[in-house]
Amino acid sequence: MTMTKTAIITGASSGIGLGLTTALLEQGYCVVANSRHVTKAGTLVASEDLALVDGDIADPDTAHRIIETAVQRFRSVDLLVNNAGIFIPKPFTDYTRDDFERLVSTNLAGFLYVTQEAVRQMKRQGAGHIVNITTTLADQPVAGVSAALPVLTKGGLNAVTAALAIEFAGNGIRFNAIGAGIIDTPMHKPETHGFLKTLHPIQRIGKVSEIVDAVLYLTDATFVTGEVLHVDGGAHAGKW
Repeated sequence: MTMTKTAIITGASSGIGLGLTTALLEQGYCVVANSRHVTKAGTLVASEDLALVDGDIADPDTAHRIIETAVQRFRSVDLLVNNAGIFIPKPFTDYTRDDFERLVSTNLAGFLYVTQEAVRQMKRQGAGHIVNITTTLADQPVAGVSAALPVLTKGGLNAVTAALAIEFAGNGIRFNAIGAGIIDTPMHKPETHGFLKTLHPIQRIGKVSEIVDAVLYLTDATFVTGEVLHVDGGAHAGKW
């Protein structure tokens, strides 16, 4: 009998995280979905195959509860998508201490604790896959989009993806990242779309379903690890 696989999605109550949660359930996964207030967001309803865990992903206790829920409810952790993240664009010298602390908390601590817990479980299983959602701006900054601190954090995630891919290859655990372009989510108001689409050589913004497709590809691509897969309309290719 084939065991059902279990996925964990952070930042699951809207946008990419919501799309991933829905798609993975349709693919037959059991899913543990997390955001600060996922049980009250109204976008997901707990079920036999879906567990909802409230809490700040930057808190180690939240990370522990997520993994504990996955193992107790569904018996494994096969896929973790570190999707929770914040993006604060502004001129470099305008960043405040609060901006810095918020970005480090969500984008880095929010990766660290849950990934440590997931890796411990995946080592016991002898297999697993972790995907980090980053930004194409970490590889190819764009004039007119000042976002140095988000790039600092997301560039770190790209670098650690490669480091961990090597560290845990012998344990059957793969690490990949998705360098996302501008994706059509509630983060971006419709009146900004005209400008945002100009940031990609393919002159449109991306769809949540295209990030979902990339996660599913990487999860099935068992010979791919340490990769940053750009889903960005060609923006990473350079100046155009």
